[in-house]
Amino acid sequence: MLEPATARSLPSTDQLYLRDAYQRTMAAEVIATDADRVALDRTVFYATGGGQPHDTGMIEWDDVRWLVTDVRSDGKLLWHTLALQPGGAGPVAAAVPPIGATVTGTIDWARRHGLMRTHTMLHVMGGVIWNRWGVPATGGNMEPLSARMDFGFGPLPERFRDEVTAAVNAELEADRPITVSFLDRGAADVDPALLRTKVNLIPASVTQVRVVDIVGLDRQADGGTHVASTAEVGRFEITKTESKGKGNKRLRLKVS
Repeated sequence: MLEPATARSLPSTDQLYLRDAYQRTMAAEVIATDADRVALDRTVFYATGGGQPHDTGMIEWDDVRWLVTDVRSDGKLLWHTLALQPGGAGPVAAAVPPIGATVTGTIDWARRHGLMRTHTMLHVMGGVIWNRWGVPATGGNMEPLSARMDFGFGPLPERFRDEVTAAVNAELEADRPITVSFLDRGAADVDPALLRTKVNLIPASVTQVRVVDIVGLDRQADGGTHVASTAEVGRFEITKTESKGKGNKRLRLKVS
């Protein structure tokens, strides 16, 4: 059963990664608990969304360590599912840290950085395909260093695989800087280039839109984590193409 910190409405969780994807640790206050989950007033742990899976890592309090096994958003709160680290519990084997506790958290950086590289690769590829053929993405998902993305193609263009591979790797090697900014929702809504997917997935309740800009190539509304420049991604490869019905092609991808 959810135990609120106070009788008033719960505050939102400050998503630190939206401003700095390279921050790996934080101190935070527990503001709500629910069985094996805690909500914090601030976090570096990314919550599953937009095709990017959640971060994992560790939360510590009073010499007790918990593994973070899932992170999900619910309204304005981000909930962290915890499991006591085997053999790592201190003198207080609590189910979760209590409300009001100040905890420290550390993300699994290797996993996060792999997801950052992968997510940026998807934006670079999306920019290449949009600029060359004007075809939007229709969906996608990723894991560290591998992903799939669907596009609204009928038959794929001739030499599509070779052309996209060469163009994406050229953009990665170009070392384009990547910046993050925030726009009022009204300004974002009147710029169709920012919302290029077929369906606008940004909830109406969002009043500021986060914009990820691969300078000179691709500028998109996006809530995920990215590297600071395209050269940090590595090498791009299309491992497989699949047809997923009329007017929909799936690309399976990897980064190395």
